[in-house]
Amino acid sequence: MLSLNQLRMFLEIARTGSVREAAESLVVSQPAVSAALAGLQREIGAPLVARAGRGLVLTQAGNELAVCGRRIFALIEEGTQRARQASKTVSTRLRIAAVTTAAEYLAPALLRRFREREPALDVELEVGNHQRVWDRLAHWEVDLVLAGRPPVGLPFRSVATRKHELVVIASSTGAFETQTLAQATWLVREAGSGTRTATDEMLAQLGLDPPKLTINSNGAIQACVRAGLGISLASRDAVDGELSVGTLQTIPTALTPLARAWHLVTSTDRELPDPAARFLAFVTEVGAFA
Repeated sequence: MLSLNQLRMFLEIARTGSVREAAESLVVSQPAVSAALAGLQREIGAPLVARAGRGLVLTQAGNELAVCGRRIFALIEEGTQRARQASKTVSTRLRIAAVTTAAEYLAPALLRRFREREPALDVELEVGNHQRVWDRLAHWEVDLVLAGRPPVGLPFRSVATRKHELVVIASSTGAFETQTLAQATWLVREAGSGTRTATDEMLAQLGLDPPKLTINSNGAIQACVRAGLGISLASRDAVDGELSVGTLQTIPTALTPLARAWHLVTSTDRELPDPAARFLAFVTEVGAFA
């Protein structure tokens, strides 16, 4: 029978694509990680990884084990929290993942109001791009996700929504006025970001292929736009303050503003933990996500 220690080492190999990096991350020897992998493959009777260049990739069997393995550790963590809650020895914990824009400009006020009601509840807010937060929810490693529309075909359900807009922003210094949308440099988020996907789709619909500069920080993009380095598609929630004081301006296009919605999302294939259920009840009761 496989052990949790073997499974933990295997999941780290899956995450890093390397026995050496897995060993370094877990602070164990490489032979220990190699032995754990070999033991798992003997137990299952099939290879779990395959060579790909200098690294390792998961086989189909390895992918199946990785999905279940991540959920096993998520359930262990949840079970520990539920037992502690039942014994009332420690406060419970709410686990939320949010895309960067929502984490920076929507979650702070929302969580402040919730913490005023539930001061004893521990809250973990993980920040990542769309790809990261949906992956965490799919593997039960967070209880709720605050992001754009959830991907289809996965066991997710939106339990609350809030409207917002995407607008094209430029510096108010006039640096953009001599350029067209096709000539200007577009400052874009990294691949996997919802705003990046929306930008690529909008440019394709407009028939534009402008120069791009990738920056994986909303704050850095806004600073670069202010400095006249380029223009960008951004959530109005993120730039409303700068628009109101005149440091940024919106640039009209044939497609913007783009109507979007923030979604608060749960997984449908597991019971919502009590802390998450309390947060959802708070959002519904006070209209905090309206």
